[in-house]
Amino acid sequence: MKIISVLFLIWAGVSAAQSGSPQPVGEVSFENSGAAAAQAEFLRGLAQLHNFEYDDAALHFREAQKIDPGFAVAYWGEAMTKNHGVWHEQDQRAALEILSRLGATPAARQAKAPTQREKLYLGAVDTLYGDGSKEQRDQKYMGDMARLHQRYPADVDATAFYALAILSSAEQGRDFAIYMRAAAVLEEVFPLHPRHPGVVHYLIHCYDDPIHAPLGLRPARIYAQIAPDAGHAQHMTSHIFLALGMWDEVVRANEAATGVVSHHRELAGRPPGLCGHYNEWLLYGYLQLDRIADARRVLEGCRRQAERQANGNRNTAAIDSYSVMRAHFLISSELWDDEVARWSLSAGEFPLARFAFDYTDTLAAYETSRFDRAKQMLRRAQADAKLAAAWLEQSTEGDPERRGDIALMADQLRALHVSSKADARAALAALQMVAAKESALPLEFGPPAVYKPTEELLGEMYLQMRQPEEARKAFVADLARAPGRRLGTQGLARAQE
Repeated sequence: MKIISVLFLIWAGVSAAQSGSPQPVGEVSFENSGAAAAQAEFLRGLAQLHNFEYDDAALHFREAQKIDPGFAVAYWGEAMTKNHGVWHEQDQRAALEILSRLGATPAARQAKAPTQREKLYLGAVDTLYGDGSKEQRDQKYMGDMARLHQRYPADVDATAFYALAILSSAEQGRDFAIYMRAAAVLEEVFPLHPRHPGVVHYLIHCYDDPIHAPLGLRPARIYAQIAPDAGHAQHMTSHIFLALGMWDEVVRANEAATGVVSHHRELAGRPPGLCGHYNEWLLYGYLQLDRIADARRVLEGCRRQAERQANGNRNTAAIDSYSVMRAHFLISSELWDDEVARWSLSAGEFPLARFAFDYTDTLAAYETSRFDRAKQMLRRAQADAKLAAAWLEQSTEGDPERRGDIALMADQLRALHVSSKADARAALAALQMVAAKESALPLEFGPPAVYKPTEELLGEMYLQMRQPEEARKAFVADLARAPGRRLGTQGLARAQE
């Protein structure tokens, strides 16, 4: 029998023993043929799928399957948790294993779906994990979702997942044309569904760059309110705030996100997570507000976690996170002789962390005029840049686009080496070439992936050479890519004095 699911916001009590007292994660409804008793679990999973809380979503979809083993779209939902489109990550094997529990073949799975609409959802997910390269499957899946959206224009989830598929097709980095196509799809349903987690979440992704961020302010404000129990939702609002240089809001959003994550880890009997994406953004926000003590506290917590990981754990996440946080701390605070400069953990076989340590230590040596050490660190940084690029080429864990960022940072260091030999003109020319390459990269969200933006370096060098107009131009270019960045703002003020 067909069931119209109730709004998720009133969901409460199911699986409380597993997840504590459930709090809202957004308002969703989804017409389906599952048993009434399984609806609350399914809807929680759907909302968390839109929130990118993939592990929690999978848990609730499995609970729905236990209640109703023939609940076809509950298997669709769990399989969808293995595709992280905007991050270009996908676990095809795990997804197919989930789908095989519903039926051994796509045809067998279709037979389990009672309605045509549910068959289309299952057909789309089979396309997503079917034959062909990932890029080919993504394109075919986007076509399937376009047809589902066109056939059922009142289905807000079909609309949201279609927009997400469009966003996920930007394989070469942010493409404004692609992102605005997705935004146009979502903006049509936003007035009718302003509290739907997928609609507001994906709109933020469409707009999280310095040019379009003002359009994302309203979805960001709403998202923070409707999903207080989703860490990613609380963090996601800061994508807009950071792009606008709204540092107090960046800090509050990521304090909320880390609080949600720590609460859920505590309920599961696990220690708080002291590294990772939300903590990196929190530290960066503190630094832009010159809250050095707070930034140091976050960094020290991650260092403790990274030290534990470095002792035999093959997972690179904590030590990679610490190396990035340390880079931002030293560069943004300019405390080059601080004790943090000596917190360079042994990165062992972690190539990205090794390069981040090398880059920061080389920059610190130049900034403190220790040119012999800088020369030594430059050789190490160049060698580790090659290792990191090779690792990214072969690994399924890292972002391949990081290769370009690493190459730019290595080029920066070589230009600084020229400047240490009192050849300012050659150093400026080299840095200008690096800045041109960096400005040609697609605008991205978040703290600078090139830890010390090249235009900022150029502006500081021009100030040292008493060329304020050239410095002003460099800092304006710096702030166009990183609005409100403290060092860029201070540099521009000095250039204009």
